[in-house]
Amino acid sequence: MSWPERHCVGSPSESRLVAWITGAGGLIGHALVEVGMAMAVPWRLRPLRRSDLDLADRPAVEAWFRQERPGLVIHCAALSRPPVCQAQPALAWQQNVEVTRGLVEVAWDIPFVFFSTDLVFDGQKGWYTEDDPVRPLSVYGETKVAAEAVVRQLRQHLIVRTSLNGGWSPTGDRGFNEQLRRAWAAGEVTTLFVDEYRCPIAASETARRVWQLILRGAVGTFHVAGGERLSRWEVGCLLAARWLSLKPRLQPESLRDYSGPARPADTSLDCRKAETLLGEPMPRFRDWLAAQPPGSF
Repeated sequence: MSWPERHCVGSPSESRLVAWITGAGGLIGHALVEVGMAMAVPWRLRPLRRSDLDLADRPAVEAWFRQERPGLVIHCAALSRPPVCQAQPALAWQQNVEVTRGLVEVAWDIPFVFFSTDLVFDGQKGWYTEDDPVRPLSVYGETKVAAEAVVRQLRQHLIVRTSLNGGWSPTGDRGFNEQLRRAWAAGEVTTLFVDEYRCPIAASETARRVWQLILRGAVGTFHVAGGERLSRWEVGCLLAARWLSLKPRLQPESLRDYSGPARPADTSLDCRKAETLLGEPMPRFRDWLAAQPPGSF
């Protein structure tokens, strides 16, 4: 058995190309592996976690790429916490832009999927389409805009902009639901904005639709997010109602009274382009949540 086969998920058949999934230790990367296995996608899945390969080490990335010869790269790895990016902009640029550039340089002739964010927009109007001009208000958003430009150099690129993703991550702290649950379990009061809007979605739903886009050979930029616009406060209330045993404590706040770094008010995403191609609507978060067994989210 060859070295790549021992580290891939799925059938060891040599006829199946390898798909690299970076950030497999995170929420969306982990979901892509799980959902890809369930869908029996025609690749041997290669989950890449930080402990496997330092993506900032270009010689190592090039060596691994030459050895494994993947036929698809799905790049989820990123420094994705906006406050950390804001405090350490040089690190954010390195992890989100230069790491992406390094992968693009080795994967120039194969399909390349890049995960971006609704925070590339300024939040002034909401329901943004793929063609709306970007205007990020944060360092995190700026790095994603720059990385998108790098990825667009590739002929076979697929840029997926998504919103708040929830679910269960290997580290237990990546999904918005996990973060709220941890805070409430610790007896903390969570302050949530009543006038900051996103389109929340379960990471498993994001992963399923991204695999469908890949299987259809989609190229370009697509929005993949929940089918309804909810405030942070509304999301918190929906989750609190499922976890009454934790005695959740929520405090409403308005962006009008907020004095920290700039935050976009409404980055809701228009997903009709992906919905049309896939032939199904994006799930409304409250409906999806209501369909889940108690304790499963």
